Amino acid sequence: MKKNKTLSAIWEYVVMTFATFVFTVSWEAFMIPNGMSAGGMMGICTIIEFATGGLVKASVSFFIINAILILLAVSVFGIGFGFKTIYCIIMSSVFLWLVDDWSWLHAIPGNFLYVESKPLVPIIAGFFESLGLGLTIRCGGSTGGTDIIALIINKYWPVSLSKVFFISDFIVVAAQLLLRPGFGSYTGDPKTFNDVMYGILEIVTFALTIDYFTIGNKNKMQLIIFSEKYEQIADYICKTMERGVTVLKAQGWFTKKDKNVLLVLLTRNELSPLSKEINRIDNRAFMSVNNVGEVYGEGFSEIKAGVPKIKLKHEKKK
Repeated sequence: MKKNKTLSAIWEYVVMTFATFVFTVSWEAFMIPNGMSAGGMMGICTIIEFATGGLVKASVSFFIINAILILLAVSVFGIGFGFKTIYCIIMSSVFLWLVDDWSWLHAIPGNFLYVESKPLVPIIAGFFESLGLGLTIRCGGSTGGTDIIALIINKYWPVSLSKVFFISDFIVVAAQLLLRPGFGSYTGDPKTFNDVMYGILEIVTFALTIDYFTIGNKNKMQLIIFSEKYEQIADYICKTMERGVTVLKAQGWFTKKDKNVLLVLLTRNELSPLSKEINRIDNRAFMSVNNVGEVYGEGFSEIKAGVPKIKLKHEKKK
């Protein structure tokens, strides 16, 4: 048992190391070399680097700001989360510094990763960022910054991570309009609406893909099943899949006959085997499938209710 836990822990850190490298590549290989900025903490750090003429590198400001925010993560998620986050922040800072020096990895003319179509650069960067951050979160860590704020909100309230990231990122990406000669040590061309659109393109790509990489195939599905052999199907769901099933009384308006309809909640990866079994039992069955944002209760996610939890903590102190 201890050996399995040790191997599992080692694997998590291997994955997080790979994930932080992918995360930093999205910025130091694609966004920064092309003079682009987006949202989140890295967006702020990128703006700082541009504004100081490269004097304060993104890797430096990234580490300093996150050193402050990590205290908040430890207080909310516990020392286990904090240690993993510290590890990810350190690795991200190291990789940011390394990839910045590895000019051969930059997506600029003459290099292998060069992308001729400029709008594709933020799309690729957004995909890599969501992949790196998603894998990090699934292992219980974080790269810090706005990730910590988003995870705190998601911990207590049923708000999609993508929505939290999108709102905060949109504010940060608009801040790059401050970058014009005379602002700090910035000497480049004034940032325009065109540059903002590149940033928005990156955060839109990130927002559209982050939920997939954080929850994978565990999306929740709601099934409504119409079948004359509903009892066999219900028994299979309860006994074999060990899922709950509800029998609803319905009436077919055309036939005016009473029917029994099954209502089932399950994860996406359970949908395929259930569909095959339903087809085997009754190939004339009718099934409606709907995506569900989240399901709370036994067998699914813990019910999130931030206000009661906060009140409970105050009551304990009293």
